[in-house]
Amino acid sequence: MNTANKLTILRVIMIPVFLLVLYLDVPSANYWALAIFVIASLTDTLDGYIARHYNQTTDFGKFMDPLADKCLVTAAMLWFVEIGQMPAWALLVVIVREFGVSGLRMVAADKGRVIAAGWSGKVKTASTMVCIVLMFLPIPAELNTVCVAVIVLTTIYSGVEYFMKNLDILSQVK
Repeated sequence: MNTANKLTILRVIMIPVFLLVLYLDVPSANYWALAIFVIASLTDTLDGYIARHYNQTTDFGKFMDPLADKCLVTAAMLWFVEIGQMPAWALLVVIVREFGVSGLRMVAADKGRVIAAGWSGKVKTASTMVCIVLMFLPIPAELNTVCVAVIVLTTIYSGVEYFMKNLDILSQVK
């Protein structure tokens, strides 16, 4: 097991810890959860760098890294829905986009084509992470609404872009 994969596994382990901390009924739980979320997010950046820089790219990493990212982000957003800080429909938009893009990638792979992460997907990921961090802080309701809007709009834009750029794959589906 290489270093990049160990960091991915660490991120997966941090997800239930992150949720457990959120459910603790202590005044500083949000800040501890935020710290865990930030550290977990940083392991994503670090494992990607290590995998590419030190040629540690593996099939396990290709599968587990994006899954770990989706689980971490979904866990945070589920918490926001549960406490009334994010509408459930906004989380549904994110989940539908993730399933849609993952499905598109599977169909493309079956056709021998790889769909790499595009610029808009990277912007979506970065802006979502920043917004989640902000939403854990005591921000005004208006800024929280802006964060939800940024998450939803970047999610929709990147999802539409993935599908528009790869319409030819969908036209081959029988």
